[in-house]
Amino acid sequence: MEEIDFTKKSTYFYNLPEELIAQTPLEKRDHSRLLCFDMDKKEIEHNHFYDIEKFLNKGDVLVLNNTRVMPCRLLGVKEETGANVEIFIIKRINLTDWECLAKPGKRLKVGTIVKFNDELSCEILGDNNFGGKNVRFIFEGTFEDVLSRVGIMPLPPYIKKRLENSERYQTVYSKTNGSTAAPTAGLHFTTELLEKLKNKGVEICYVLLHVGLGTFRPVKEESILNHDMHTEYYELTEEVADKINKAKSEGRRIVAVGTTSVRTLESAVNSEGKLVAQTNTTKLFCYPPYKFKIVDSLITNFHLPESTLIMLVSAFAGYNETMKVYNEAIKEKYRFFSFGDACFFHKKVK
Repeated sequence: MEEIDFTKKSTYFYNLPEELIAQTPLEKRDHSRLLCFDMDKKEIEHNHFYDIEKFLNKGDVLVLNNTRVMPCRLLGVKEETGANVEIFIIKRINLTDWECLAKPGKRLKVGTIVKFNDELSCEILGDNNFGGKNVRFIFEGTFEDVLSRVGIMPLPPYIKKRLENSERYQTVYSKTNGSTAAPTAGLHFTTELLEKLKNKGVEICYVLLHVGLGTFRPVKEESILNHDMHTEYYELTEEVADKINKAKSEGRRIVAVGTTSVRTLESAVNSEGKLVAQTNTTKLFCYPPYKFKIVDSLITNFHLPESTLIMLVSAFAGYNETMKVYNEAIKEKYRFFSFGDACFFHKKVK
């Protein structure tokens, strides 16, 4: 039997029929389907997301990322020529300057002014290290207020349909603005479902990671060892670190919601296997044979072929097991990607 090369991008490819890419969210968040994979028994079970309650136990710690998506897509024109320009905000540098992606980037020289409307313009400052542009925004008042009026919700390119309600691309517990994409595993939760879990004795904790290029940038190199993860900002409070450390010491299960929660926790662990409260950035790239130190079980969506996200899941659940789950999901016509269905990779704490 040929040995699998986990460092090749093509190892993580799978064929997905286009009709399985979810274009719109379901009317009820928790009515999406939930494929449960028992990592101990290697068994698959089909459920709905509202059934997650029966898989979570009293004492489990559920970890959610409470970032909020910014309307970070801006459509404008070059002041000199009137040519159309798209600026996509990625990461803040200071109060006025941001790292951005820009189209058409090659035609945007240093000093070019791009006008979005009477409230907002920007000046191109120069190139950044990921092929985009650093820009300085020109506005009056508070940038976030202006952006909320001028910006467009940044849906992924595979979603072709217009989103009627922009709040459906936010989790119900979203709190702090800063993401350029949603932590989509959390989109399935409702306030009522979270309340039910609390009443059952599930402990709910929040971390913060602002989703950026590190999460959604495609892997271009065939050798994933050459892929440069972009840094993403995260916060882990002392209260949450203490709660999770206590749960781990008592043999209770840590259930991460989404790959961003996983990367936050795994980035904040010290050499003794303890979480340390911090405000930091991470470019953690998890792929087989990465060993997870904090997370025991994972709720996540179905991810793009050859993405860093499916690589993380393959490291967590096992490569063959992940491919088995994905093949089953395709066979059973689950909905894929951001507005799609969820899967739960779960196991008992040993």
